[in-house]
Amino acid sequence: MIGLRDEQEALPPAPPPSRAPEFAALLFRTGGILHSALSLEHRPQQEHMANAVAAAMKDDQPVIFEAGTGVGKSLAYLLPGIVHAMDQKRQLIVSTHTIALQEQLDQKDLPLCRRVFAADARTQPYAEFKSAVLLGKGNYLCTTRLATALRDKQELFVSADHADLQRIATWAETTRDGLRHELIPPPSPDVWELVNADSSACARKHCDCERCFYQRARARIRSANLIVVNHSLLFALIAAGGAAANGGGSRGILFPDDFLVLDEAHTVPEVATDYFGLRLSSYGIERMLKHLFNPKTRRGLLVKYGGPTEQQLVHDALEAAHQFFAFLHENLLATQPIVRVRTEGFAEAWLDGPLLALHKAVRTRADKFDEGREREELLEQAGKIRSAQVGLRKFLSLEEPEANVYWVERMGRRQTVIALRSAPIDVAPQLAEALLQRSTSVVFTSATLAIADNLEPFRKRIGAAPTVRAELEHSPFDFAKNMRVFLATDVPLPTPQEAKLALDVLADHIDFCTRRTTGGTLVLFTSYADMKRVAEIVEPIYQGAHRPFLMQGRDASRTELARQLRESGNGILFGTDSFWTGIDVPGDALSQVIITRLPFQVPTHPILEARTEHIRSAGGNPFNDLTLPEALMTFRQGVGRLIRSARDRGVVTILDSRITQKAYGRLFLQCLPQPRHVRFNRVNRIEVFQPFI
Repeated sequence: MIGLRDEQEALPPAPPPSRAPEFAALLFRTGGILHSALSLEHRPQQEHMANAVAAAMKDDQPVIFEAGTGVGKSLAYLLPGIVHAMDQKRQLIVSTHTIALQEQLDQKDLPLCRRVFAADARTQPYAEFKSAVLLGKGNYLCTTRLATALRDKQELFVSADHADLQRIATWAETTRDGLRHELIPPPSPDVWELVNADSSACARKHCDCERCFYQRARARIRSANLIVVNHSLLFALIAAGGAAANGGGSRGILFPDDFLVLDEAHTVPEVATDYFGLRLSSYGIERMLKHLFNPKTRRGLLVKYGGPTEQQLVHDALEAAHQFFAFLHENLLATQPIVRVRTEGFAEAWLDGPLLALHKAVRTRADKFDEGREREELLEQAGKIRSAQVGLRKFLSLEEPEANVYWVERMGRRQTVIALRSAPIDVAPQLAEALLQRSTSVVFTSATLAIADNLEPFRKRIGAAPTVRAELEHSPFDFAKNMRVFLATDVPLPTPQEAKLALDVLADHIDFCTRRTTGGTLVLFTSYADMKRVAEIVEPIYQGAHRPFLMQGRDASRTELARQLRESGNGILFGTDSFWTGIDVPGDALSQVIITRLPFQVPTHPILEARTEHIRSAGGNPFNDLTLPEALMTFRQGVGRLIRSARDRGVVTILDSRITQKAYGRLFLQCLPQPRHVRFNRVNRIEVFQPFI
């Protein structure tokens, strides 16, 4: 369950006029407060963006703004946004895609905003703004549920879990925020599920607001002028009803009358696609059922609140779930990890009857309790059962197949979890409804939204009308001086016949390039299998040269790998999809980015396959309308990893000869912030690279 407010709250009375445009001019102009009081560099691009954002906020209008690296977009939306929020007594929601940017906002940019406001008497009142980071309820410990779990541990947990429960209780006495990630080692998922705040049992009427960590966090959220969130939680909350479900009527995104900034907005369509569909899994359904009653351990809520009848119904549902998911594995997923489902009748509705019977029984049991925590918790579990049943019905019937794509896939480390998934083929209408038709301002910003300075493709992806304001400011950095671009012309095209030779040439060029530059190197792949094969060739070389070698999926998390690259100074990091965007390694620790392949996605995933079919059926060209624009966007992100500050300098090396041999290659070259480039091959590369060493 995702909850933001316990009661519906009326909209506040009409606020005074916003002074955001007035103060944006005062703060960002030449000789303005940023320049005169804090000696920050005046950036015309930043001033332009701040004025555009302030105007959009005052008029409750959307705006799309690409701001190249170094424009200073965070301050350009934060400072006008805080003024607008405090003047209007409304909440500003700032959503990011990466943890790194979320931490930067919370730990660096917002403290700087306080300094900026405090530097001048005219803006000093705004220095008192309140901010908070919004996390999902399941991240917080609920002291009320913890007390219940300790009291009823014999009915709820096997003996092996008692020590972990006591460890959580001991930690609860000293932790400040009660967040799961603070507890090391992490708690058992089974134990945490019964003590976290993601339950109707965690509510103001049940919890001591001074002791419950989630209720304290909620109090900070309610009083905050600015709330930082990530895209995943944002769209999970929107899918759960958003502002409309929290008393906001037709105005606001998450809370009544709020307004929104989406930073790293280039990822918004992808994240929204993930959340505007069905997500059911064998693991999730089994955990939901065993939370009620586990036949093996004889533990669960229905041991305390139910009886043999309800427990048997859980057992029946578990058996039906096993039969259903085993059938999917054997008949659809035995030889491939992802299979698109196109027609009804691919599986029997084994789970429908057992879930329906269990839902009725749990509701009946809940009605035997008076109003209170026990009844609410059982009703909540009944609601989850009903949601699972309805979701399964929708999936088995392939509801609205013209608008949605359906598939099943194996997931998890051991590929043993079976997931049922659906997604909208075109997410633009749902984005328009969720973000652009809420009578409030929404700012879409990123360093990479345009394709060859054209923002129309992004506008279409989010369902924005032609009248929505769209602006672009290029990076102020001197790329001609600080970046060199090299293009390999002799790497064989990635065809099945040339696959082995292509990998050998890639490995040879990567080895050469990393030896010809100082500092650290990020090598970007489009295939995990190719990355592993190249690593097998070059890793012994790096070990012999005493250079740290890091690889995604093997050594550590994405965040940890980026940290190690920053600290090593001359490390070499191999990464795939998620490393093309979002990581920030300034200085000599990243002095070269090597792109092994142009980042085309092969339309084998059901979503891409369905979108390709949709475009073709409408008379479009899937390559030109979908594959190429997405590859260009990803390419811009990958190149953008290199120059992160005005002092950075380095080399971009592209090892895909299609950039020089194919007609579309010129579009990739146009995406490079440094227009000049030098071609090389294995014969002349020493001479070509020598002047730049």
